[in-house]
Amino acid sequence: MIRVTLPYHLRTLAGVRSEIQVEVEGEVTVNKVLDAVEARYPMLMGTIREHDSKKRRAFVRFFACSEDFSLVAEDTPLPERISRGEEPFMIVGAIAGG
Repeated sequence: MIRVTLPYHLRTLAGVRSEIQVEVEGEVTVNKVLDAVEARYPMLMGTIREHDSKKRRAFVRFFACSEDFSLVAEDTPLPERISRGEEPFMIVGAIAGG
């Protein structure tokens, strides 16, 4: 199982209080994790990625093992520690301003 942390507003929308767990078949990538999250929590569709293009929304970031995976190709394999469930894949709401 892949552990996933969500920002507060998405946890509220999904009706969960803490991190979630999803199952991913085969190689664990950003896209496969997000597909599994949206399949298990359909109310999150369009909140993390755009509906049509499946591209990351502007103010959402992805982290795995303290590395930013927001701008890597969506089919890039995630670290083994994520695949084994030792560390969570983190979906973080970015804050903009000056």
